[in-house]
Amino acid sequence: MKFGLRYCNTGPYVHAAAAVELVQAGEAAGFESAWTIEHTVVPANYDSPYPYSPSGKMADGQDDLDLPDPLIWMSYMAGVTSTIKFGTAVLILPQHSPVVTAKQVATLDHLSGGRVMLGIGVGWMREEFDAIGASFDDRGARTDEYVAAMRELWTAESPTFHGEFINFDNTFCRPQPAQESVPIIVGGDSKIAARRAGRLGDGYFPARGAPAELFDLARRTAEEHGRDPDAIEFSAALPDDLDDIPKLAALGVSRVVVPVTSLTGMKTAINSPDEIPAWAEIIEKYADT
Repeated sequence: MKFGLRYCNTGPYVHAAAAVELVQAGEAAGFESAWTIEHTVVPANYDSPYPYSPSGKMADGQDDLDLPDPLIWMSYMAGVTSTIKFGTAVLILPQHSPVVTAKQVATLDHLSGGRVMLGIGVGWMREEFDAIGASFDDRGARTDEYVAAMRELWTAESPTFHGEFINFDNTFCRPQPAQESVPIIVGGDSKIAARRAGRLGDGYFPARGAPAELFDLARRTAEEHGRDPDAIEFSAALPDDLDDIPKLAALGVSRVVVPVTSLTGMKTAINSPDEIPAWAEIIEKYADT
């Protein structure tokens, strides 16, 4: 079992000194990865329902959140670390140009020595899409196509792609990633997300809980599309009871991600970098799970 930290560009860790302390302590303790989230803007009094809270609002209804851009935050942290990996959970992919995003992610992966995982989601806040000038209603189709276009830019000798939204011929995007290709981790607690992970993901991270039915759906979808279901890496949130970690392993989860600030309903969280050293023993205990 691998252990990650989430969501590291929130709370006190929007500030450089605190973020560096957190990530360096995590690396020293044996955490494999640090994960970020994204909202470029949060329009005040949005009406779109947040799917992960009964209130329909994220952050208990607070709109004026400090939330650094995840790729820039990750770039800063990569410069002060050497082994810990960095992931987005999630980057709202249809809000971005896939060509520009491919360049940014490949550059970070190249400079960090292959330490990037790109977690993607389709987004839920129409008002944010409107403010950015991105298309909301076709965001699912755009997400699928954008993934294919980015992989072409990352891996092809002479990248060429023709789709509904993106077209380019013999278009070089250098440097390419240090990895063969940057892993695409699909996020989302829905059947649509699980199917997307099965169709095109290198991993699946529902973010809340460990829904066995969604993991199974991702595997079945992979088989239906001629893909190896065992090649999809499953991540899950830390359970409240650490003794349940072996149960996650039995479901096929290979990464458990620990919150770095207390979340609603979350009994176990790291509330200060000072608490991280004790996790070295926990990581060692469950490393072979």
